[in-house]
Amino acid sequence: MNQFLLVFIGGGLGSVIRFLVATFINNKLKTEFPLATFISNVLSCLILAGLSYIISEKNIFSQDLKLFLIIGLCGGLSTFSTFSFETIVLLKNQNYAYALANILISIFTCLGLMYYILNKRPY
Repeated sequence: MNQFLLVFIGGGLGSVIRFLVATFINNKLKTEFPLATFISNVLSCLILAGLSYIISEKNIFSQDLKLFLIIGLCGGLSTFSTFSFETIVLLKNQNYAYALANILISIFTCLGLMYYILNKRPY
């Protein structure tokens, strides 16, 4: 199957799961804390970590299934899982400076951009 289609379908499924999590959490709990986003991020990290472990230990997934689950599903559910995975890989490879740079640059750049843009106009 076309690799782009696999990523597209997986990403759509991940986005639908994220929407369902957000709908369920926001309907059940009234909180200012972005709990639905937190749960989506944790869920995606658990899926990506589990799949990565299984792939490295058992090597039972095809390249197409990896694209569908890891890039598609996890990417649609949360890109935080990819950020976390790549940072851990840098740390495991003892690339501490790159890991720290990835954390700091990603967080401060994204938060800075959001603050700058949203501060221009009330949200």
